[in-house]
Amino acid sequence: MDSQSEYIEDLRIIKKVMEESSRFLSLSGLAGIFAGLIALAGAAISVFLFLDGKLILADGFFNDKTVHEMSRLKIGLSAVALIVLILAIGISFWLSYRKSVQKGQKMWTPVSKRLLINMVVPLLTGGILIMILYSHHNWQLVIPSMLIFYGLALVNAGKFTYNDVFYLGMIEILTGLMAAAFPAFGLLLWCFGFGVLHITYGLIMYRKYER
Repeated sequence: MDSQSEYIEDLRIIKKVMEESSRFLSLSGLAGIFAGLIALAGAAISVFLFLDGKLILADGFFNDKTVHEMSRLKIGLSAVALIVLILAIGISFWLSYRKSVQKGQKMWTPVSKRLLINMVVPLLTGGILIMILYSHHNWQLVIPSMLIFYGLALVNAGKFTYNDVFYLGMIEILTGLMAAAFPAFGLLLWCFGFGVLHITYGLIMYRKYER
């Protein structure tokens, strides 16, 4: 009986070692929660400071703006988006680093390098496309592009970390397609994709892997 228990324990240890060597397991559920909260805060600031308190943007919303108003709008929304991005990435990196230290794991490994490369390619491509759309005033395609390319990055990353990341990416892509089909609800869907989904994902990750 003891030998069978030892055999099962050995198999469990071997499985754990193989999993840790092939997957990046230092992602923090708390990072997802904070990223979602930051995204919702950024959306709220944008709505009340730059979008006249409107969550649903009709087709003619941007057409009615003067040149000065459009310039202020572009600068303001870009600044909020950049601050949200920096805060979300910074907090996510710090929490993931803290988790790796607590678990005695290295943060920068061949697996984490592959994960980063697989995320950067769609994110960089999407970022360039979004700047082109932004400069040509194709506002209605900006939010769908953000969600879709971010979702593609997560789908790619899911091969090197928890499967939950893959499923989150698929839902982000579907949310982006909905935003493209119903552009008036783009901001609401942005809040859902980057806010609600991140918070939900973070809670699930925290309960499954960190409690």
